[in-house]
Amino acid sequence: MYSYLFTFPYFSFSTCVSRIVRSAVGSLSVRKAIAFIGFFVALQISMEINNSITKEILQIQGFNISPQFTYPVALLLLFVYLLILISNIGVVTLIVTEKSLHQPMYMLFCNLSVNDLIGNTVLLPRLMVDIVSTERLITYNQCVAQAFCSHTFGSASHLILIIMAFDRYVAICHPLRYGSLMTTRTVAWLSTAAWAVSVLLVSVLIGLTVRLSRCRTLVQNAYCDNASLFKLSCDDVSVNNIYGLFFTVALFSSSMFCITLTYFRIALACWMRKNKELNSKAMQTCASHLVLYLIMLWSGFLTIILHRFPDYPDLRKIAYILFHVLPANLNPVIYAIQTRSLRDKILQVFGRKVTPSF
Repeated sequence: MYSYLFTFPYFSFSTCVSRIVRSAVGSLSVRKAIAFIGFFVALQISMEINNSITKEILQIQGFNISPQFTYPVALLLLFVYLLILISNIGVVTLIVTEKSLHQPMYMLFCNLSVNDLIGNTVLLPRLMVDIVSTERLITYNQCVAQAFCSHTFGSASHLILIIMAFDRYVAICHPLRYGSLMTTRTVAWLSTAAWAVSVLLVSVLIGLTVRLSRCRTLVQNAYCDNASLFKLSCDDVSVNNIYGLFFTVALFSSSMFCITLTYFRIALACWMRKNKELNSKAMQTCASHLVLYLIMLWSGFLTIILHRFPDYPDLRKIAYILFHVLPANLNPVIYAIQTRSLRDKILQVFGRKVTPSF
């Protein structure tokens, strides 16, 4: 489509001008020389504009899907996206409108749902368009924006889950101190800190990539992420690899350490109390949280590791999509439906009678 942008031969502008001036002086054809100079100035400007436009337009590799499966796959993604929208917007709306749910734990549910909405809205609509489209084109700025939002989503997911694990630890292991430790102000501060740290870390990550010059226009992925962006460059990307490694290790190690420690303390406290009913509820909640966390953790690991193995591109793309889609669909079920107060409010909205929560 853009092959015509490269059909002009390369001219040395200064050389052309100097030759024309010498020729004009020798032949005293000043008007002719001026006309030729104007022509080459216009040609040079046109070439620079064309080259600039070409570098700003990228092509997404996408999935290799057979034509007969194109629309079924797109409709499946649309169905999944609608489920994410309905469930997460429903949870956020219910918590915001119900004053009885203006509590620290439900503020964390809101953070998680908002994060899931952002992460999937950045990914899925664009992915559906690329699946049914014959030309998967995207501007460089749009690609950078998608990569920024996507990495912010991943970072915020880990940090919010750390706060939620701490919230569960205080609620189960120190129930008498829960009201004084996990106040609305404390949770608001922790949530703000989680988002601020995510934005700061990702800004540095993407900023190091944006500074690079580009010599390629094919994004070897079905979406834009940081690794796909700096692979467009022919420059030395050692700094990007070092910071990317630091970013990944710091995020994943802190996440795994904090969540493992808190749930180990919860399990230890449940084992020492010998209260079967309380322990059963606590372990059921913690087990579901851990399953969801492990799904997110391993899908994220696969995405990062498979960038080093170009022989498995489709597996990497699928893992990345699962990292977005699975938690966003399961979060409202695991974190909201299992919470009795929120479950009762949802049933009330649908007009069903429930017994009051105590």
